[in-house]
Amino acid sequence: MQDFTVNGVSVHFDESITDASEGEAKSYVEYVKNNILAAPLLRSIDVTLCDDGLVDVTYKLDTVKFERIRRITGYLVGSLDRWNDSKQAEERDRIKHANFDNEEETNIHV
Repeated sequence: MQDFTVNGVSVHFDESITDASEGEAKSYVEYVKNNILAAPLLRSIDVTLCDDGLVDVTYKLDTVKFERIRRITGYLVGSLDRWNDSKQAEERDRIKHANFDNEEETNIHV
């Protein structure tokens, strides 16, 4: 099991890969950064050897904080803290159509 840090990105090679080098780790970081749009958010890469001789590259991105803006009754609103109780209850009772709580993990088979 080998771990390298390349430009702040942690690269972990599975224990079945015993001959990994820092140059190889740099290549995986460059590959992922060149092939995903969120490259500046790259946090870590895991490299696992597959049965067919290829590798699975799994990467994780840093989370990004953002202010949620809602369009309610024709107004764009970021925070609900200035709303009265009935308006806050109306917003709370609405059906939510997205789940932003799960961490995104993506696999690449190369």
